Amino acid sequence: MLLVAAACFGCAHTQQPERKVYVISKDASGVGSDVGSGTGGAGAEAYCNEMQRQCFKDCWNRNPEFSSIKKGSGMHHEHCTRTCREEFMRCIQAQEKIESQGLKKRELHFPTVDAALEWLREHKAEVAVGTVVVVAGVIAAPYVVAIAAGGALILAPL
Repeated sequence: MLLVAAACFGCAHTQQPERKVYVISKDASGVGSDVGSGTGGAGAEAYCNEMQRQCFKDCWNRNPEFSSIKKGSGMHHEHCTRTCREEFMRCIQAQEKIESQGLKKRELHFPTVDAALEWLREHKAEVAVGTVVVVAGVIAAPYVVAIAAGGALILAPL
């Protein structure tokens, strides 16, 4: 009976991102040219920005916890902005604490492959080749930023 249910409905676990090579840029020139700018492969700002964006989206899509705030109102927008800004600041402080302890990571964390690719395309000068990219918290199946034989910057499964 269990096998029939599993076959009909599939696995209830979150599906992992497809394990394939993604092209970040056809030209790898300029990669890592600005590694000292603060992210240095650690991805603190990228991670915290993405978490803030997701926080706002989630906050905006649900009813406010205060009955005095109408969903979709200006007050709702202010509430979500303030709540998620506080979350962002806590995230940045935690990342700064890690870096100040000398535990600077060469890892970037993103909720989706699309978010990773978007950030990497916009910040390729800040990313060192060899930086590990973790998608959707799947640490057991990370990607790595690399340069392909043709000179393209890619995100490849490890």
